[in-house]
This record gives sequence, structure tokens and C-alpha cells, in this order.
Amino acid sequence: MLRRGLALGAGLVVLILVVLGVKGCLDARAHRALTDYARGVEQIVKSTEQTSKNFFGKLENPGKLSVTEFTAQVNAEASAMDSYATRVEALSAPGELSHAQSTLELVYELRKDAMDEIASKMSTALGSAGSAKAVAGIARQMQKLLASDVLYETIVRPEIDHGLEANGVEGGEVPKSTFLPSTEWIDESKVSSALSGVTGSTGTTTQGVHGIELTGVSVNGTELTTEAASSVVIEEAAEVEVSVENQGESTENGVKVAVSVNGGNTLEGTIEQIGVGETGTTTIPLTPTPKGEVSLEVKAGPVPGEHITENNEGTYTVVFE
Repeated sequence: MLRRGLALGAGLVVLILVVLGVKGCLDARAHRALTDYARGVEQIVKSTEQTSKNFFGKLENPGKLSVTEFTAQVNAEASAMDSYATRVEALSAPGELSHAQSTLELVYELRKDAMDEIASKMSTALGSAGSAKAVAGIARQMQKLLASDVLYETIVRPEIDHGLEANGVEGGEVPKSTFLPSTEWIDESKVSSALSGVTGSTGTTTQGVHGIELTGVSVNGTELTTEAASSVVIEEAAEVEVSVENQGESTENGVKVAVSVNGGNTLEGTIEQIGVGETGTTTIPLTPTPKGEVSLEVKAGPVPGEHITENNEGTYTVVFE
């Protein structure tokens, strides 16, 4: 009888240990999922902040950009926002953050639509015929950007931060995301005043030879080569740094760079400007972080007027460890 009692007691202890072990594994998995999600949101938000600075910085001070150059750079910012919306949709949100995720998707849908509309109206706004109507349309899109900021700050960020805190994730708060720097941009007169600073004239591509070359690709500091597989140890997030050289005879603005993993969703970045003979770089976060051996496709440009593009792209085998 004593032996039976001891056996039952030992069995109970083992069962408790198994249950605790399983719970610990599940808790660790949930903790990791929350951390990965928050990190993915943070990466997109930081990229969005840079796009906002680029866009409104050019509106405030277009410098010597011609209408053609200015419009091209606005198109590049709109394209960048399109890629952020795609990355948001690809995020894997834990169940308790499903509402925050759906609202985040709405935030970036508003931003994407607004930037696409602004880009489509910019040439007309900078012209003469139909300019006033186009400027009014751009001001209305600024209201969409303001609405996206309100949704993020009142719903998305508080819900994600609460989910992290409730699950014991320390230091994982997601950053603020204010795309519209000031509400004065919803005023037509502010938009009109800013656009009046854009000089030059519309026209065709600058004369002369145009051409860029993909000169370097690295992941978290590890240089990649097309000749052999490269191993990359990933402790946190993975970021691709792409270097592009301007081999033409004119400064190139708004050079687009595209990255995809195994032919999947395209992640995009933009190099704002590359002078003649100079090299520009852009950093693109890989979200979600790849695992194991993958094929990384990278393409730069082409830029307007470029005819030889064979040296604009490369495919790399990368082993993520």
C-alpha cells in the first residue's frame, strides 16, 4: 500500500513537471511571437518616419529640383508607402493583437491611398491648367494622412503596448508614428505655397548617358556574393544594405531598389539622390525574417534613360542561421 502511494505520488510529481514544462514552452513561444511582431511593426514605423521626413522636407525646401525631378521623387515616396502597406499585411500578429493588426492595416491603407493620390495629382498641381483643383485634392489627401496618425496613436500603439506589458515583454513598446508633421498641411494655401517653391520646367530625361550599377549587397554587415552561398547569423532582425553606383553623366534622383526572398513579396527602398560617379545606399528590413537557405533577389532601377540594365540586379544564396 505504501509502495502504491509512493508510486502515485511520484507519478503526480512527474505529471506536474510535464504540465509546467509544456506551459513554459507555450509561454516562451507566445513571448517570442509578441516580440517578433513588435519588432516588425517598429521597423516599418521607422521606415515610414524617414519617408515622411523626405516627403515633407522636399515640400518645405525643394531646393533646385525641377518639376520633373520633384515629381519623380514624390512618386518614389508613394512607391515606398505601397511597400510598407504590403509589409504590414505580411505581419504575423498574435491572436490577442488581431484588432491592433487590422487597424494597423487600415492605417497603412489610408497612407498608401493618400500618397498614391498625391503623386498622381502632383504634375497637374505644378502646372497651370487645373492646378487649383489638384492642389485642393492634395490637401484633402493630407486629411487622410492625419486620420491615419490618429488611428495609430489612439488604437494601434496602445493595444500593442498593452499586449506586450500584459505578457511580461519588457522594453518592447512600439514607437509613435506621426506621418503628417503639422495640421497646417490640410490647408490648401499651405500646399499651394509649398509647391510654388518648385522651379524648373517639365520635360524629357536629362540628355547624356544614364546608367547605374548594383555594386554591393550585405545582410547585417555580411557581404554577399553571387558566386557562393553566404551564411548570416541572425540574432534579431535582418536588414539588407544595397549599394548602387551612378555610372552615368547626370545626377539620378529617387532610385528605386527592390528586394525579394524566394520570389515572394517585393520589399522596396529608395536612394534619394546619387551624384555622378558616386555611390548611394539604402537599407531594407527583411520582414518576416527568413530562415534556412533562401534565394535573395536584388534589383536597382532602372533610371529614366537607362538602356543597359544587366548590371542592375543580382541573385544571392543566403543561409540564415
